[in-house]
Amino acid sequence: MARPITLFTGQWADLPLETLAEKATGFGYDGLELACWGDHFEVDKALESDAYFQSRRDILDRHGLKCFAISNHLVGQCVADALIDERHQSILPARLWGDGDPEGVRQRCAEEIKHTARAAAQFGVKVVNGFTGSPVWHMIYRFPPTTDAMVDAGFREFADRWNPILDVFDEVGVKFALEAHPAEIAYDIYTAEKTLDALHHRPAFGFNFDPSHFIHQLFDPVKFIDHFPNRIYHVHVKDAKVRLDGTRSILGSHLNFGDNRRGWDFVSPGRGGLNLDEMIRALNRAHYHGALSVEWEDSGMDREFGAKEAVAVVRRNEFTAAGGLFDSAFASDK
Repeated sequence: MARPITLFTGQWADLPLETLAEKATGFGYDGLELACWGDHFEVDKALESDAYFQSRRDILDRHGLKCFAISNHLVGQCVADALIDERHQSILPARLWGDGDPEGVRQRCAEEIKHTARAAAQFGVKVVNGFTGSPVWHMIYRFPPTTDAMVDAGFREFADRWNPILDVFDEVGVKFALEAHPAEIAYDIYTAEKTLDALHHRPAFGFNFDPSHFIHQLFDPVKFIDHFPNRIYHVHVKDAKVRLDGTRSILGSHLNFGDNRRGWDFVSPGRGGLNLDEMIRALNRAHYHGALSVEWEDSGMDREFGAKEAVAVVRRNEFTAAGGLFDSAFASDK
């Protein structure tokens, strides 16, 4: 059975869900991964009334779409970040930002992620994707001198903040899928291992595999799947292109996305370093049967053109695993 191909709505939050759903059907998608911003999936409203859930279901049903995951990246980022500042204020609703006291922000956002798990369960969705924030990201360069003890303490703080959240995920039967990503507690294979160790490998926590964040770090995304085959709880299809030429830096040079001076940038699927064939084969090895969700980001391309092209690219490259060896028929009695 082919995996459903969905569109992550986070980059389309300026459009009402009704409008986006109509467009997504026209583009050729099977469903939507609903973001918890814009009007797409509002956690506070969802928990106030069953009618809100029905309103989301009605929109999806009218356009022949399904929902396999909801995503609360922006709030999750604020749960464990060491530094809370105006960047976080820009991605949070006023009710969560409050007076901006950092620990108050972290605590309110932790409660909101718990509510997100409850809302997902009531909506019939088994996976919440998101970010976690990180108490150690600001130490990435190891200077000023950074000890292993300081890093270990940061991972313990992460676990202390996220374990009570994951207790709620366990209670309601929903899994949390971290999008391993620079600025999160896990951003590559080794930090993902350390993160799972910090949580004692509890099943409630896994990964939203997004290859674009590994391409620009210059390691093979397929190796992440092969390393964590049982922890791939959701998949983003997103691409990145590295453009190192002796003048550009892989660190991004404090230049915004879309600036041609950057050493890498996100591009529409199929136009960067993503080897979709190898990714699909790895997902087949991992027995992943969930959605393939296009997270569309390309500063140099019209997004409607890109979203339509992306679903076609994914569908052309998607295939299920073989039922046996190709030459097994040679041994058939028939």
